[in-house]
Amino acid sequence: MGKASRAKRERSRDKAGQWTAASAARAAHRLREETQRCLAGNPWVQMMLASNMNNVITELRGVLLHSDLADMAARPEGLEWDAALSMTLGKQGYRPPWPREPREAAAWEIRQMGKLLRQAEVLVISPAAHAAVMAAAATLEPADVSTLDRDRDILVPTGLLVLPEPVVVVNRTGSLSDTKAFGWQFITQHQILPSAQYPGVRVTTFMDRDGPVQPPGWQQAVSQARASGSPLPPLMPDGMYGMRGDACLAEESSEVLADLSEHHRQLQKALTQASGWRSEPVPEIGEWGGGHVEDPYDDFVGRYMFAFWRLIAQGVTAVGPSQAAPGVRTAANGPDGSEPRDPDVRVIRLAAPSPRPSDAAGETKRVYHHRWPVRMHKVRQWYPSRQEHRVIWRGPYIKGPADAPLMTGEKAYLVDS
Repeated sequence: MGKASRAKRERSRDKAGQWTAASAARAAHRLREETQRCLAGNPWVQMMLASNMNNVITELRGVLLHSDLADMAARPEGLEWDAALSMTLGKQGYRPPWPREPREAAAWEIRQMGKLLRQAEVLVISPAAHAAVMAAAATLEPADVSTLDRDRDILVPTGLLVLPEPVVVVNRTGSLSDTKAFGWQFITQHQILPSAQYPGVRVTTFMDRDGPVQPPGWQQAVSQARASGSPLPPLMPDGMYGMRGDACLAEESSEVLADLSEHHRQLQKALTQASGWRSEPVPEIGEWGGGHVEDPYDDFVGRYMFAFWRLIAQGVTAVGPSQAAPGVRTAANGPDGSEPRDPDVRVIRLAAPSPRPSDAAGETKRVYHHRWPVRMHKVRQWYPSRQEHRVIWRGPYIKGPADAPLMTGEKAYLVDS
């Protein structure tokens, strides 16, 4: 949880040039290295993250004070505050006791981000594959994300994914974030009870400092930070999210998942009301043609990353061979002695579909004229070795010819030839 969002007016997107893997790889390395140099010890970043953390925890505690948690008999004093910390810092992998000062929490977050940037394998994603992930993410419900099995679904344990262009997200307060990159690390989540520890994934979102939305207040902050000798990093930390990775809901029924999704929405609606004091009108989109993502339930990050990991694991996307970006040097070892990753970049593209058995035989087959995302769904899978059926989850995935236009819905048109 916790987006350090900014309300920024959008400007036109740069339409010059076309995306190429080589240029994307060079840009990704440059962004990572410049962000590493600007992030460590940056007082401006720490101040922004601390302010955001204070808002998130205070508003969450306020909601919990008016929830069933407040009605518990003989509840310990300060339980709501500890619960708020566990739902933020604990889910991010911070081992209790949790800090009471937002600046201390922000300093810890910056250290984790520095470790991520040093160790992450860098990935860039083609515009077509990114569009497929966006479409698949739109089909997911909040509870679907908790079916994540990190050991099965995530092929790269520590990664930094740089998008082909920023995604403009409208947050619960109406402010805009232009997300340019996602980073992730395997962690252990900690909740209130000492025994409540779960395998998880910490996801960090990064805004584009020079991205498509630039309000006067943000431009002033960028100028002041640069003048002070501590310029803001080009990948500006936006928020940190904890995702559970032990497939805790994988065996639940569709009805239970739907009920949990509704509970998630109700909590997010309550948090939106609690944050109403800092709400602001959503700026007009203006000339930028990429559109924006409404995120009133604060779950876009989880849905995008879940769809991305599942599409890679299922072979819907292809991970290209590692190729060093020309003239790129890796950063020095970090203060914790961790070794930086090598300068190779993985390129994520849409994979060409495998030919169907009927193709080779010349049999009549269906011809689709579109691609479309298929939602997550349960199937009864037969396991010959066990001589039994087991219920498993499939999806999200993209169906249809690789060169066909992508539809955001689940309807597709076909003809028989």
